[in-house]
Amino acid sequence: MKFSVFSVMTPDMNPNELIEHLSELGFDGVEWRFKEIPDAIKKESISFWGNNLCTISPSITDEEIHTLKTKSNAKDIEVISVTPYLKGDDLDDTEQVLKIANKFGAKYIRLGVPKYDRSENFHVLFDKCKRYLKDSEKLCKQYGIKGLVETHHNTIAASASAAYRLVEGLDPNYVGVLFDPGNMVHEGYENYRMGMELLGPYLAHVHIKNAIWTQDESLPNHKWKVEWELVDKGIVDWVQVIKDLKSVNYEGYIGVEDFSAKQDTNTTLAYNLEWLKKLKHIAEE
Repeated sequence: MKFSVFSVMTPDMNPNELIEHLSELGFDGVEWRFKEIPDAIKKESISFWGNNLCTISPSITDEEIHTLKTKSNAKDIEVISVTPYLKGDDLDDTEQVLKIANKFGAKYIRLGVPKYDRSENFHVLFDKCKRYLKDSEKLCKQYGIKGLVETHHNTIAASASAAYRLVEGLDPNYVGVLFDPGNMVHEGYENYRMGMELLGPYLAHVHIKNAIWTQDESLPNHKWKVEWELVDKGIVDWVQVIKDLKSVNYEGYIGVEDFSAKQDTNTTLAYNLEWLKKLKHIAEE
């Protein structure tokens, strides 16, 4: 297994700085966050999903791509993915991401999946998304890049089985699943190995992060909520997950996406990599 970092978790670094840090620490790859950041957002405090300095803009030039790609190649950091926030029905935006990813030499992009918020019937969303994914499959084949459906809370792909229903029947060479157990703490938990076995050839990439359930004393009836936590402190049993990945002969990347904010960014990167290496050794015992 190799280890990458999704740049959404490094908002206080620019892309060049991140490449340097990843190389120094010993990571193998990078996943670029891809999103337009409005000028008003750029005036706000640095944050994961707002003013994130480690974000690739859709308006990036060919020259800028070449410069960044050359630097990552020189540092032996593979560009794993260009990861956007697609809506799940816009093929023009999907193709734009594929064009950029192709220029970076990336292996993956993240495809769009509809959110589920009770405002629209699941079956309507599902049918719409199936049509979108079928059309996206053709585009992915055209650009030689695999599109990924992520297991993500508050979407119609919250679990491995739900993601499988969306990709079933599509070519696993061009459409796959990004398996994210940390998201499944929020919603979508299933036995990890069962989910991996179900996904079969569609299991393309894995994200690692963790979370816990806590009671919010400020809310009526002390409602429960999910908070991000250090990778080795949360609910996900990552030793078991790694063992399960080995059981299905997974040999791809594990991408770090730590939102715990318990340490500074560089310390968090080093902490995760050191822990992953220990985890890999423990899982092999």
